Amino acid sequence: MIIVVLQARASSSRLPGKVLKPILGKPMLHHQIERIQRARVPQRLVLATSRNPDDDAVADIGRNAGIDVYRGSLEDVLDRFYHAAKPFTPSHVVRLTGDCPLADPSIIDEVARFGIDGNYDYASNTIQPTFPDGLDVEVATFQALQTAWKEATTKSDREHVMPFLHRQSDRFKLGNYRNAEDLSALRWTVDEAADFTFVESVYEALYPENPAFDSAAILAYLGKNPALSSLNSGFARNEGFKSE
Repeated sequence: MIIVVLQARASSSRLPGKVLKPILGKPMLHHQIERIQRARVPQRLVLATSRNPDDDAVADIGRNAGIDVYRGSLEDVLDRFYHAAKPFTPSHVVRLTGDCPLADPSIIDEVARFGIDGNYDYASNTIQPTFPDGLDVEVATFQALQTAWKEATTKSDREHVMPFLHRQSDRFKLGNYRNAEDLSALRWTVDEAADFTFVESVYEALYPENPAFDSAAILAYLGKNPALSSLNSGFARNEGFKSE
């Protein structure tokens, strides 16, 4: 079995409550779940949030969407992620974070298939980024994830889940999935107020006509509205890593 574990929490130092913020009347996280569910390679989606009362609303979004919800440690995200996946005994686990409401199901499928077919312990489209920030997909074998869970000891490794694997190319077989065109300068994630304004604008323009709009539709829209990308162009990619 191949599963997606989506990490999400309400607390955020730069934009508190971002996953709960409404876009077209629905929480941002609801939209992301809706998009991920269109992916075909993974057979299951699990929302991993914390046990903190602040995340009750996050858990409710997952349950209302009809997906599995696991609640664990707020700070030890690796432990939360591992235990969210463990009951399903998957062969591979896809990691996504709740700050990516423009997640593209076809790219999720492509990276997952790349990791599986290449027999990689860990594969992603982020080791050498060529996709817009916000389309990040990581896939690891459950065995490799279990190794990280058992052996990782640093605060950073426990918080960010996968660095323990992709730092050790001598130990783990790593794969980097590249886009045909380098679009890594584009920022489609939500970590700042300007990011949310950008994403909200994209949804308002594209979602009413086609709720399943894809990355090509976003790029076409930005081509007609180039000023929109400048709204959030001043932020560094993955500043401080993205935990969720």
